[in-house]
Amino acid sequence: MSEHTTSGRSIEQRLQRLIEAKGRDRLSARERRSAIVDVAWSDGRIEVDTLASHFGVTASTIRRDLALLTSQGKLARTFGGAMAHAPMGETSLGQRSREAFRQKHAIAGWAAEQIGAGETVLLDAGTTTGHLARALRHRDHLTVVTIGLTVVTELADADGVEVLCLGGRLRHISHGLVGPIAEAALERVTADRAFLGADGITVDEGICEANLEQTRLKELMMARAGTVYVLADGSKLGQRPFHAWARMPPTWTLVTDDGADPAEVDRFRSAGIEVVVVDDRSRPVT
Repeated sequence: MSEHTTSGRSIEQRLQRLIEAKGRDRLSARERRSAIVDVAWSDGRIEVDTLASHFGVTASTIRRDLALLTSQGKLARTFGGAMAHAPMGETSLGQRSREAFRQKHAIAGWAAEQIGAGETVLLDAGTTTGHLARALRHRDHLTVVTIGLTVVTELADADGVEVLCLGGRLRHISHGLVGPIAEAALERVTADRAFLGADGITVDEGICEANLEQTRLKELMMARAGTVYVLADGSKLGQRPFHAWARMPPTWTLVTDDGADPAEVDRFRSAGIEVVVVDDRSRPVT
C-alpha cells in the first residue's frame, strides 16, 4: 500500500472518529478547526474537498477555516488544501517548481501576451517568472532585465532577446540575486513592465517574502517599471508565511488562476486592485 493511500485513509479515520464522538451537527467551528490542525500535523497535506465532505460543510467554509488557520501561523496553504509548516520554512526552487505547475504555466502564458515587441521588461526570480521566460524564448526585439538564474537559463539561447542580468549575492534556495549590487544596478535601468512573484500576497500589506533583501529589491523593481504585475497562483492569495513585506505602488495588477478562493479575489477587487483570473484549462501545457 502506498504512503499516499495510507495517509488518506488515516485522515478519513481520524475525522470519522471525531464526528462520531461529537456528532456532525454539534461540532463547533473552533472544534472543527482544531481537528483540521491535528490532522494536518499527523498526516501531512489535507484537501479542501475531503474536509468539506467529512464535516458536512461547504468548500468555501473550509477555505475560510484554512485562511484563518494560516493567518494564525498554524498551517501553510497549498493548492487545493493545506499542510503543516515545514520545519525549514522557505522551500527550495526545485520543490516549488512542482507545485501548481499548470496554474503557473497558464498565468505566465497570459503575461507573455501583454509584452510587445521592442519593450524592456523586468522579471523577478521564481518559478512563475521562469515559465514566463520560457514563453518568451522565440520572441524578437525584446530586452529582459532579471535577478533570476532560472530566467537567464531559459533565455540563454534566445537570439532575439537581449538579457541583462543584475549582479548581486546568490540566494541558493531561490536561485535569485539580491543585495546592494543588484539594487545599484537596478537604479540605472527603467522598464515598460515588471513581473514579480510572491510567497504570499495580501490586500493590506503587499508581497510577503522570506527576507527583507527580497522585499527591498521588489519595491525597487516596481518603482522602475511603468506597469507592475504580480504573478501569484491561487494558493498565494491572502497568505503571510513570513514577516518581510514589499509595499505596493498605487496601481498594479494581480494575475492569478481560477482555482483562487473567490472571497480572496473579491477582497483585492474591492480595494481597487485590478485582478486577472486565468483559466488554466484553456492554456494547455506545452
